[in-house]
Amino acid sequence: MTPELTWLTLTALLSASLWIPFIVGVNTTPGPRPTDRPLNPADNIPWVHRAYRAHLTLLEQFLPFAIIVVVAHLAGISTIATVWASAAFFWLRVAHAVWMIAGLPVLPGRPLIFTAGWVCILVLTWQVLIG
Repeated sequence: MTPELTWLTLTALLSASLWIPFIVGVNTTPGPRPTDRPLNPADNIPWVHRAYRAHLTLLEQFLPFAIIVVVAHLAGISTIATVWASAAFFWLRVAHAVWMIAGLPVLPGRPLIFTAGWVCILVLTWQVLIG
C-alpha cells in the first residue's frame, strides 16, 4: 500500500470515529432529554455542538481528499509532494478537531488549519494534473 493510501485510510478512520465525542457529550450532559431524534446540535452545550461541527467539517474535506488520493493511486502518481500533502492533511484534520472541540479561539487557528487542509488537496490535485 502506498503512503498516500495509508494516510487516506487513517483519515477515513478519523472520519468514522469523530462522531464519538458528540454522542458521548449528548448522552452525558445532564438535563432533560428530548424525545425526538435527531437532535438539533445547536441545542447542546457548546463543546458538544463543536464536536458535531468538527465532524461535519472533516466530512466536507474528506470527500475531495479521498477522491484525489484514489485518482493519484490509479494514475500511478506518488511523489514526495503527494506523500507529504497526504500526511499533512491527516495531521491538520486531527489538529482541527482537537482545536474545535476544545473551544480554543476561533481566529486564527481553525480557519488557518482548514485552509491548510485545502492547500494539501490542491497540492495533490496539482501533482495528478502534471503527472
